[in-house]
Amino acid sequence: MKLISWNVNGLRAAVNKGFDDFFKKENADIFCIQETKMQEDQLDENIKGIFKEYNSYWNSAEKKGYSGTAIFTKKKPMDVTYGIGIEEHDKEGRVITLEFENFFMVNCYTPNAKRELERLDYRMVWEDEFRKYLLKLNESKPVVMCGDLNVAHEEIDLKNPKTNRRNAGFTDEERGKMTELLNAGFTDTFRYLYPDKPDMYTWWSYMFKAREKNAGWRIDYFIVSKSIENKIKESYIYSEIMGSDHCPVGLDLDIDKK
Repeated sequence: MKLISWNVNGLRAAVNKGFDDFFKKENADIFCIQETKMQEDQLDENIKGIFKEYNSYWNSAEKKGYSGTAIFTKKKPMDVTYGIGIEEHDKEGRVITLEFENFFMVNCYTPNAKRELERLDYRMVWEDEFRKYLLKLNESKPVVMCGDLNVAHEEIDLKNPKTNRRNAGFTDEERGKMTELLNAGFTDTFRYLYPDKPDMYTWWSYMFKAREKNAGWRIDYFIVSKSIENKIKESYIYSEIMGSDHCPVGLDLDIDKK
């Protein structure tokens, strides 16, 4: 099974920058996007046409032009859930969960702690509640979770760890919450296969020619339940794909096999 995740930083903008070419070429079984920045009723016929072979599920923020997630899947899920069941956290369209026979597919766009870390306290609450949500799902069947998790977990996951130590996405607090999640029974699929591979990033600032210099951060992930880590076949970072300040990430998983 081929899975892809991409923070498109505005779907309508990404469609004008080659999104549909990548979508069609990769022909994924499940394709998750974050930061759609649109409501479902804003879809035009052109965008609808890209996804016509897929079952589509959208979770938009109450605030227009902000946040939002979507999942496109060839196989129809048994059930679909929007959010994590806590009103405080479910106004920004950040989570969609699809239930299949052998696993849950969770698409997540984690809140950014923002400049001056103005949202760090909220982020810590979110992290604890989201981890509980995943653990609850994991009680009944394995979880495959992907998305822009807005954290570079280890120093190897960003170009300049020393100068970013207290910046959003690389605070001790955020990194600690990622460690808690992994220690609770989950696996970072890319590091599972490539524990020491450097210079592999998924997001670059638009400033200072960061992408040209590959001065980036790895903040987009596929995380799976530890019980199925042996089904991980390959993990991809499509750093050559433009269209957003993030690049897509992918996962090959033998999840349909018992």
